[in-house]
Amino acid sequence: MSPVVATAVSGTVLIAAGAFWLSFTSLADLARRSGIAPEQAWAWPLIVDGIIVVATVAVVALSPAARPRATWYPWLLLASGAAVSVAANALHAVIAADASVPAVVAAAVASVPPVVLLAITHLTVHLTRTVDTATQPGPGEPPPAPAAPPSKPSAVDQRAEAEQLRLDGMSNRAIARHLGVHPSTVGRWLAPLDSTPESFTAPITKEQQ
Repeated sequence: MSPVVATAVSGTVLIAAGAFWLSFTSLADLARRSGIAPEQAWAWPLIVDGIIVVATVAVVALSPAARPRATWYPWLLLASGAAVSVAANALHAVIAADASVPAVVAAAVASVPPVVLLAITHLTVHLTRTVDTATQPGPGEPPPAPAAPPSKPSAVDQRAEAEQLRLDGMSNRAIARHLGVHPSTVGRWLAPLDSTPESFTAPITKEQQ
């Protein structure tokens, strides 16, 4: 996920959390005023606003391009949950607002959190889904080709390296271990070199120094 998309997703999550909290407190207070026990009132806003979140995810997941008839029920739940949340928030504002504030203004202000929650949840799901689909090939695109295995050095290169290692003083067995080949292979490579008199250097004794 790129930093820009990560920032956008983080911002939408924070805004959604704020909108959910404002709507939650209003709906919980309305539930208490309506006779629901205080220890149970918190469940009512979870049910109402939870429908918005779950239905939004379902609408985006069941894309019309893939399942044209599969989204009507999530859309129905989404519209119903949004309507109940907006109406309940507006009703709570009319009941609990200060007398100096017109009822229309109080209802309009209270309607903002559930509408923002609906819009931001939809946007967040779209952002995360766009990131997931961007990393996958499309239906008409071929899958990415597997990485080619590392090429092995050719026999000519290995033979040249073996000759250089032999000139450096390594034995055939050590050269074979270094190159990962059989010692007999190294012997065949170095046979011409071993048969050349110039390839041998007599050791220098202490008397010759």
